[in-house]
Amino acid sequence: MEANYFDLSDDTPVYVISVAAQLSGLHPQTLRQYDRIGLVSPGRTSGRGRLYSTRDIVMLREVQRLSQEEGINLAGIKRILALETEALRLRDENHRLRAEMTMIRALIQYQLPPA
Repeated sequence: MEANYFDLSDDTPVYVISVAAQLSGLHPQTLRQYDRIGLVSPGRTSGRGRLYSTRDIVMLREVQRLSQEEGINLAGIKRILALETEALRLRDENHRLRAEMTMIRALIQYQLPPA
């Protein structure tokens, strides 16, 4: 297994806009527009420059795919991304609640006298 000496995750903003544009295959001006309309919101440097994470790059590629291959407009893409984010959040919450319910059932079963 390879060590991650810099302790970077996929959410760590590390790419300046020119590198993010190259990695995503989009023009820097397109990245600025996506940021303005809230499609992909990169981190910021102390001087307010944009810094993109690996997750942002993946998202930019997905926006491009939905636009070019699926013919979906930017408003539709924004809605799709919001719904996907909400679905992931709900899936995580559901998993957490199921685990909690299993633990509560086990505690109740342990505390009840045998029938």
